[in-house]
Amino acid sequence: MGKEIHATEEQLRYAKLLDIGMKLGMLMLIVSFALYLTGVLKPEVPVDELPKLWGLSVHKYLEVKGLHGGWSWLYLLNKGDFLNFIGIAFLGAVTIICFLAIIPILFRKKDTAYGIIALVEVIVLVLAASGLLKTGGH
Repeated sequence: MGKEIHATEEQLRYAKLLDIGMKLGMLMLIVSFALYLTGVLKPEVPVDELPKLWGLSVHKYLEVKGLHGGWSWLYLLNKGDFLNFIGIAFLGAVTIICFLAIIPILFRKKDTAYGIIALVEVIVLVLAASGLLKTGGH
């Protein structure tokens, strides 16, 4: 007979939050895409301009359209083509939320090493998302 394997408290909490977050993120993407497709919110970049812009680098695209990088898309949430960034950003943040939820459990269970790793993971993800760490060729 095989040994039964049970998920730990932190694994269950992480999985539950990940499941809820994934479903909420997908709902945000579906709703925002429907608003874009139906034209309820006008796009910043008209669809007929897209083929001319697809071949541009990101930097050139931003320059041609007069857009800014980083989190400046938050100022364009009233545009149909930028509203879907909310769902994408939310899905990216779900991992951070999951780690934040399990950190207290890990420290309560005196699993200090994993608690510190989870905390460092949150710090790295938040710094990476903030744009404060500008490395590489981006």
